[in-house]
Amino acid sequence: MTELRSEARGTSVIVNVLDVLRCFTVERPLIGVTEIAEQVGLHKSSISRILSTLEQERVVERDEQTRKYRLGVGLIAIAGPLLANLDVRQVAYPILQELRDSTSETAVLNIWDGSESISVEQIPSNRLVKHTSVMGSRYRSALSASVQIFLAHEIPERCAQLLASGEIELSGLSVEEYCARLELVRERGYAVNYGETSREEVAVAAEILDHRSEVVACAMIAAPFYRVGSSELEELSSAAVTAARKISQRLGYQSNNR
Repeated sequence: MTELRSEARGTSVIVNVLDVLRCFTVERPLIGVTEIAEQVGLHKSSISRILSTLEQERVVERDEQTRKYRLGVGLIAIAGPLLANLDVRQVAYPILQELRDSTSETAVLNIWDGSESISVEQIPSNRLVKHTSVMGSRYRSALSASVQIFLAHEIPERCAQLLASGEIELSGLSVEEYCARLELVRERGYAVNYGETSREEVAVAAEILDHRSEVVACAMIAAPFYRVGSSELEELSSAAVTAARKISQRLGYQSNNR
């Protein structure tokens, strides 16, 4: 019984630590003890102890001016082996470079964790004005191009659950309209976000399939809205699809697999 209590307590501590780390986002990279405590529902003293330990391990670091915390370089040591051994990332990198060079726009690789689209590689545009995001950025908007790709290939029941629970944020369309849009994404193999999540950005994402014909990632192009008209959008869509097909082939996908 003592062992069970100890194990349950240990599990609880781990969950609390993960909850604290999830408070750091692209939108809120710097956050204080009080804010974290309110978000995760723990006492400030508990948050302070967790952050103190994480700071010792360099997983978080404190900003000297605000006394708030940000994620630290210690996370790189933890995530590095995962990224280095992520096959699709290794395979995709040179093709993403080609995609960036051929379009002069930012090329991105995203994967799906079951409820969010996550950026795991990015080759920024060489242009002075460009659209980029932080590595590890997570996307939950239903109208995000990468989220459309992944939801189009989710089990319908799971897709409905994500939308109903609010884990995936849908606005501007009804569920029926959105599902019809996903059907179109499945048919053509790419998705477009034409200023729908941000008036300043256009994104095109294309599905990447492995040897089992399963979607494992997407290749995405991100560009400033003012630079992309209808003809440019068509060109970017074609380029994204071509790049995604190259990556898919290197992963063992064959068109007759389907």
